[in-house]
Amino acid sequence: MNVAVVDIGSNSTRLLIAERSDDAITELVRDSNVTRLGAGVDRDGRLAEDAMQRVYTVLDGYREKIEAHSCESAVAVLTSAVRDSANGEEFAAEIHDRYGIEPHILTGDEEAQLTYLGATSERDPADRTRTLVLDIGGGSTEMVIGEGNEVRFHVSTQAGVVRQSERHLDDDPPTAAQIDALVEDVAAILTDAVPAAERDAVGHGIAVAGTATSLAAIAQSLEPYDPDRVEGYRVRAAECEEILTRLAAMGLAERREVAGLHPDRAPTIVAGLLIFREVLRLFGLDEIEVSEHDILRGAARKLTGHLDK
Repeated sequence: MNVAVVDIGSNSTRLLIAERSDDAITELVRDSNVTRLGAGVDRDGRLAEDAMQRVYTVLDGYREKIEAHSCESAVAVLTSAVRDSANGEEFAAEIHDRYGIEPHILTGDEEAQLTYLGATSERDPADRTRTLVLDIGGGSTEMVIGEGNEVRFHVSTQAGVVRQSERHLDDDPPTAAQIDALVEDVAAILTDAVPAAERDAVGHGIAVAGTATSLAAIAQSLEPYDPDRVEGYRVRAAECEEILTRLAAMGLAERREVAGLHPDRAPTIVAGLLIFREVLRLFGLDEIEVSEHDILRGAARKLTGHLDK
């Protein structure tokens, strides 16, 4: 049977349509659009009307793909922007009423669990290397640590590319003082969130979602984007630093032309790379593996009645 999962995040709205069997999930369709639902939530505490309309416009197109693939189950996971906003429940209900998609407003813990499940779905469960799964979103960053299929520690933090861009990066390109303020903010959030004993035990890292996949694509100058070359790419800390330095010195118009970077991600990529770098520093990682297998796959396994439920 075919299932559909929509991830309605703070920065992007994404679709996975997959064929589900007893022991596997085969991806049929993946789509992603930057909708910036979280714009203004940190300031106003509400989802803006124009931001919600951007999501509806994208979902109009996704509905056609879901119907074309005769999906028997369709769910949506709604994350930081929705759970942090006063009108999030109302927005979720509207998603159900308009599109017949079952909405799940995830807690930070639930988001972390599904992200880890997706990121590790094709790894050998016998591999007991303590692994960090990193998901940098628009409104939050999830860090999940586990062994094999077992989560040992997880935390959702208030550090995200939209949130921190709005807080700190007022100029184009951002000033050194603005970058320093963002780094100070993020470093404090991350340090407070993860105990030293958990950081020290990590031997491997997997990064998912838009910042990580964009970084892998930029590093390889991928035009057009090639998920097969992104999957499994190992980003070195020095490589991240070089790309960050280069993009932070550019204005928005110039960043939109960078090979491997979708133009719609150009406004928030500097904040994303700064958060990414600070996570590498926090865990003492020289490199991190990038994966296309993320919360969409985790939700397809857990929320649509797969054997892992």
